[in-house]
Amino acid sequence: MKAQITNQTFDEERALYNIKNTEVLNCKFEGPKDGESVLKECRRFSVENCSFSLRYPLWHAQKFILENSVLDEKTRAPIWYSKNGIINSCEINGIKCLRECKDIEINNCNIASPEFGWRCKNVQINNSQIDAMYFLFESKNVTIDNLNMSGKYSFQYMNNLHIKNSKLDTKDAFWHSKNIVVENSFVKGEYLGWFSNNLTLINCTITGTQPLCYCKNLKLINCEMQNTDLAFEYSDVEADIIGHIDSIKNPKSGTITADSVGEIIKKDAIMKCSGVVNIRSNENYYSKAS
Repeated sequence: MKAQITNQTFDEERALYNIKNTEVLNCKFEGPKDGESVLKECRRFSVENCSFSLRYPLWHAQKFILENSVLDEKTRAPIWYSKNGIINSCEINGIKCLRECKDIEINNCNIASPEFGWRCKNVQINNSQIDAMYFLFESKNVTIDNLNMSGKYSFQYMNNLHIKNSKLDTKDAFWHSKNIVVENSFVKGEYLGWFSNNLTLINCTITGTQPLCYCKNLKLINCEMQNTDLAFEYSDVEADIIGHIDSIKNPKSGTITADSVGEIIKKDAIMKCSGVVNIRSNENYYSKAS
C-alpha cells in the first residue's frame, strides 16, 4: 500500500525530495521560505488536488501522475528531465514547462507556458488548450488530438509529429520540421511550414500570408486555403485544394490543383521552377512556372 501525504503545506527547499511509492493529496507548495525543487528526484508517485507556487517542483521525476492540480505563474520551469508521466486535468501557468522530458501524456489540461515542451520525446497531448510561444521546439515523436493552440513560432525543428482534430492559431509554424502530418484541423498562421520536409496536410483549412514555401516533399490532400497569397514559392509540392487560392508564386516542382487561383506569378525566380498549376474548372488549362 502506498504511503500518503495529505492536507499539508510545504515551502522548504526539496521538501519531499526523492519520495517513492507515495500519494500526495490536497497539499499546497507555497510559503515564505520560497523553497525550490519540492518534488525533485521522486519515483512512482502521484500528486492530486494540489497547488504549486514555487519554482522547479517536478525535476527528474519518474513514473508519476499529476492530476487536478494548479501550477501558477510563480512555478517557473515546473517539469524538467522527467519521464513516464501522466498529467491530467491540470492548469499550468509557469514558463518553460516540460523541458527534455520523455514519455509524457497530457490530457484535458489548460496550459499557458511560453517555451513549452522543448526537446522532449514521445509526448501525447489530448483534449487540451495550450498558449505557448516556441511550442514543442526540437521535440520528437509527438501525437496531438483535439488541441486548441495559440502562440507564435510553434512546432519548429520537430521530427515525427501527428496532429488531428485541432485548431492552431500560430505563426512561422513547422519551420525546419520533418515528417509532419496534420489532419482535420484549422491552421492559421503567416509563413506556415517554411523549410519543412515531409509535411502532409489532410482535410485542413489553412489561412495566412505566404504559406508553404521552400518545402520538400509537401503534400496537401483535400484542403482549403483562405486568404493565402504568394503560396508554395520554391516548394516541391503535390496539392489538391478545394476552392480558391489568392496567389501562387514560383512552385519549384510538382502539381497544384485548385478550383480557382487569383494570380499565378512566374517571375524573378532564383532557381529552375517547373511546378504546374491546374485549374479544376477548366481541365485543359495549366500553367508551368518558368
